[in-house]
Amino acid sequence: MKTQLERASPCETSPEVVAAARKEGAEPELIRAGVADGTIVVLKNNVRNIAPLAIGKGLAVKVNANLGSSRDLSEVAFELEKLRAALEAGADTVMDLSTGEPLHEIREKILRASPVPVGTVPIYGAAVGASRKGKSF
Repeated sequence: MKTQLERASPCETSPEVVAAARKEGAEPELIRAGVADGTIVVLKNNVRNIAPLAIGKGLAVKVNANLGSSRDLSEVAFELEKLRAALEAGADTVMDLSTGEPLHEIREKILRASPVPVGTVPIYGAAVGASRKGKSF
């Protein structure tokens, strides 16, 4: 499967670009050309059923909400409540910055519950795993 960049570079307008353009109120060619020249990205994960989202030059500002557990406060239900509040407030994307256990369960539940793109920090998972083994960074 080709990436959006691989499709946009030879002037192919993907269905994801068309959908993102519609949501943005822009012409698909503007989005396609921006992807091709690296000034726009289209977020779309083929595993998750989320609407494509265009971010970049000449487009509307997007709101990202950071959430995540810590070593001192780590409850799945609380993180899902933060997600709900972020979505109600209009977040276009969320970033899971969890470092508290059960990190993988929290991340999985956020991914399943979120209708918007979710970013994660994989090194946090590695750090949590290392600390379980008595190592520190």
